[in-house]
Amino acid sequence: MKRRNKIIIIILLLAGLTAAIPFYRYYRWIYSRNIDLKGDKEHYLYIPTGSDYQDVLDSLNADGHIKNIHSFDWLAVKKNYPNHVHPGRYKLRPGMSNNKLIGMLRSGSQEPVMLTFNNIHTIEELATVVSRQIEAKAQDIVFLLNDRAFLDKIGLTPVTRIGIFLPDSYEFYWNTSAEQFIYRMYKEYNRFWNRERTKKAEAIGLSPMEVMTLASIVDEETVMKEEEPAVAGVYLNRLKKRMRLQADPTIKFAHGDMNIQRILKKHLLTDSPYNTYRYGGLPPGPIRIPALSAISAVLDYQHHDYLYFCARDDFSGYHVFARTLEQHNENARSYRKALDQQKIFN
Repeated sequence: MKRRNKIIIIILLLAGLTAAIPFYRYYRWIYSRNIDLKGDKEHYLYIPTGSDYQDVLDSLNADGHIKNIHSFDWLAVKKNYPNHVHPGRYKLRPGMSNNKLIGMLRSGSQEPVMLTFNNIHTIEELATVVSRQIEAKAQDIVFLLNDRAFLDKIGLTPVTRIGIFLPDSYEFYWNTSAEQFIYRMYKEYNRFWNRERTKKAEAIGLSPMEVMTLASIVDEETVMKEEEPAVAGVYLNRLKKRMRLQADPTIKFAHGDMNIQRILKKHLLTDSPYNTYRYGGLPPGPIRIPALSAISAVLDYQHHDYLYFCARDDFSGYHVFARTLEQHNENARSYRKALDQQKIFN
């Protein structure tokens, strides 16, 4: 009798163990580590807009960071992830389980990116830099910023469009579209022009976009940030006296070549509203995306009585300022002589 009981107990134990094996396997598929970053602290999985579940599986396989794709697939189907695929940039961490990974992907809990741009001259250059950081394609950004109907919707024109972009770092989701990017930048522009800055602009007789336009010239005139308020002061003094700005960067822009080292008479003959040697006032719009320091330099310009400035003949990047045309002509002669000595003729 005792032997029989032992046999029954053994049989029951074996039956229980046999039944527990599948449960243990499923437990491991759900909660065990299934991400191996091979020494990396983090890795990002990118799911483009329009991707389906098979695209996600292919990406995971291609990355080579998932240990058991079959267990992932089993749980993903159980949790109905194939019907809840969200595009984005997702952060994979060492040792993540299928449960955590699928929960993150299914809920669309992606990691934002810090989109940064600075020292940008053209819309095309901006689009290229931005498209390297978010999903929006460069050609889509350029297309929208050339689309008059789209620009009209946000109150912009082909000559003012570049003025809404403020160089800085911004938090975006990776799967941001070209349209969403532009709308966000326009929102940031309006936020930037708060009551305080708008009042400063009004005090110097300029609109926000006119400040951006003047700041773009200041930004091109000097690489020395500490000199920007003085340069801005010269241009504002000239505007008050209704003198033409005669800003060399506008000549380069009008001529279509910002790399011109020496402004010649042929450049001054360029017939363009951006030629501030021929036409008074500010040009129609910014000639580049101005740095934040240049915008501040205009709003908080240096008060002085200078009307002219010229690059120093030591090529230090600094300028000499003058109150009279005679003083300026002497400074200009000295600089031209230095250019001749360096054999810089165009």
